[in-house]
Amino acid sequence: MIDLSTWNLTLPVGVPAVTIETPLLVGGYQDHYFQSTSTGVTFWVPVNGTTTANAVYPRSELRETYADGELRNWTYPSADNLLSANLAVSQVPSTGKLVIGQIHAFGSSSPLLKLEYQFKTTSQTANIVAKVRNSPTEETSTVISLLSGIPLNQRFSYVIDLSPKGVLSVMVNGSLWSQQLSTAWAPKPLYFKAGVYAQDNTGYETEAGKATFYSLMIEHRVP
Repeated sequence: MIDLSTWNLTLPVGVPAVTIETPLLVGGYQDHYFQSTSTGVTFWVPVNGTTTANAVYPRSELRETYADGELRNWTYPSADNLLSANLAVSQVPSTGKLVIGQIHAFGSSSPLLKLEYQFKTTSQTANIVAKVRNSPTEETSTVISLLSGIPLNQRFSYVIDLSPKGVLSVMVNGSLWSQQLSTAWAPKPLYFKAGVYAQDNTGYETEAGKATFYSLMIEHRVP
């Protein structure tokens, strides 16, 4: 079972997209876009779904909260901040791209980190890439290739770690990348997200992204 008591859920319905608050989610909420079973949680997002206020792409995605539903934001010097997951992607939109994990910046439309599954029709496998803004003032992200050769329906794991010293590390199936971030990120409130955030908004409802997370955990380890 995945502990949903530290998340809320954004769904690709409503204008802007609706949020399912933590108490309702913990109470067993399920619908067309989000299914929870004894083995994991499945996210589904059609490319024609609605979006959040500042986004152009739809999502079925969790956002970090406290147990009472209050939004949780943190600064990296206060703890060792980890998001870990084990999942399998079973469907991608025509772009082949789904964001499956994020470190977002509160009050900003641009995340610090996006972890992206990029499926290639030529090879029928995906690359996992990290898109990183090394400082809050950077308008474009640096793209880092982490792992290749992951087909649809194959399980893989990732761990995102932002240390108290500002070292960002991403490990996918044991393959590790890390980098020191600008200290300009230190006072910025941050939060984790996970699910399926389609990087596509053109097509019919049958075109969609889908993934099942078999484990998903947040840890903030105080030094």
